[in-house]
Amino acid sequence: TDCTYVILTQGQTATLKCTFSTTSSDPNLFWYKQEVNSYPKFILRRSHNSPEFVKDRFDAELKDSSVPLMIQDLHVCDSAVYYCLILIYMPYGFAPQYNYFDL
Repeated sequence: TDCTYVILTQGQTATLKCTFSTTSSDPNLFWYKQEVNSYPKFILRRSHNSPEFVKDRFDAELKDSSVPLMIQDLHVCDSAVYYCLILIYMPYGFAPQYNYFDL
């Protein structure tokens, strides 16, 4: 598990990188946002966004062994910890891998 701190200003674009290793052709890739004193909120699964996080600002595309999250036109309210979660199917269940970013 790695933590990366990202410092940007309003209006900029943030790209949060998340890499993984799997032999699965269809890995389950999720992004979550956790604000101070709150629980993690679902942003998207691969490119299927939660209604709260509109696709024109929050997007992630699978690229080889990474699924970077792009947040365009940053707002102050985007300050949070972002989690990348990869669920890899194993014969006896799922093996989670995750990274997190402090934006």
